Amino acid sequence: MSGRFEAEKRGVFNDGWTGPATAEQGAVQLKTQLYQELPKQVLTKNQSPDVPFDRSVNPYRGCEHGCVYCFARPSHTYMGLSAGLDFESKLFFKENAAEVLRADLSRKGYKVAPIAMGTNTDPYQPIEKQLGITRKILEVLLEVRHPVTIVTKSSLILRDLDLLQELARLNLVKVALSVTTLDRKLARTMEPRASSPQRRLDTIRQLAEKNIPVGALVAPVIPALNDHELENILQAIARAGATEAGYILLRLPLEVKDLFSEWLSVNFAERRTRILRRLYAMRGGRANDPRFGHRMKGKGIEADLMRQRFFNSARRVGVNMSEGHDLDCTQFIPPQNPSDRQLRLF
Repeated sequence: MSGRFEAEKRGVFNDGWTGPATAEQGAVQLKTQLYQELPKQVLTKNQSPDVPFDRSVNPYRGCEHGCVYCFARPSHTYMGLSAGLDFESKLFFKENAAEVLRADLSRKGYKVAPIAMGTNTDPYQPIEKQLGITRKILEVLLEVRHPVTIVTKSSLILRDLDLLQELARLNLVKVALSVTTLDRKLARTMEPRASSPQRRLDTIRQLAEKNIPVGALVAPVIPALNDHELENILQAIARAGATEAGYILLRLPLEVKDLFSEWLSVNFAERRTRILRRLYAMRGGRANDPRFGHRMKGKGIEADLMRQRFFNSARRVGVNMSEGHDLDCTQFIPPQNPSDRQLRLF
């Protein structure tokens, strides 16, 4: 799939010279390609009433996890790349993110509020093990005593337990694991390179044991595919130690609509029509409803029932549905520029 801004479109076509392609020949072998990005700013602001934060930092563009439903896929088309395989394999990393964040936080008049990580692509996707950009950002935030929230699908976050424990001791961090399904086979089909459901539950457990505030995000909920697991997922994350929970109905913006529909045709052909019909019904007859107040939860009878199921089950298992304690925004110590630190020597 080509980007929607491109003048030319690319596609696979069998011209008959080599005969029909076999399944083995048609298999795509993904090889991650990395591209350095040196932004001048890394704090992204938003005014959406649908999310509990107004600023975020994303160390990476694109994501190796390969989740077919990812709403961030269309952002790759702004780079002249596809929302499909390019999004999963052609990744941009912001090598200087920690240094630029330090500069952003040192700006005169900066007002503290929690910085969200993992809002677009996963800050703990596999390349983080090699590059360590997320860890460097956390080191800066700990140094200046700045609150942060993190959403991830990866057990790699346990690598940074030392930083997370110290941030938690100062009431400066909350973590949420995205748990989409408890079915290992379904997870591998939907999220081929993310941690398994059991690894995510184990990660919740280990974070909770270290007194790091941890919750879970049941996202996305897909009618006729994983919606029947809602109660079981909430019970599992509560047993693992999660104290907060939230959910998001599947969103299919722009290129994601066709990618997801094609994926259903290949993997769940017998359910494709039913899944899309129910989803469209909760989206006012469309694949995606971008309006504030509707895009996360949908509307209509089934959307209302889903909301009731979630809240009743969350109450029953004892998670407080994202209404936990607030992070401390009073400890912030503005970072000093290197030149300022040099002047202090005299």
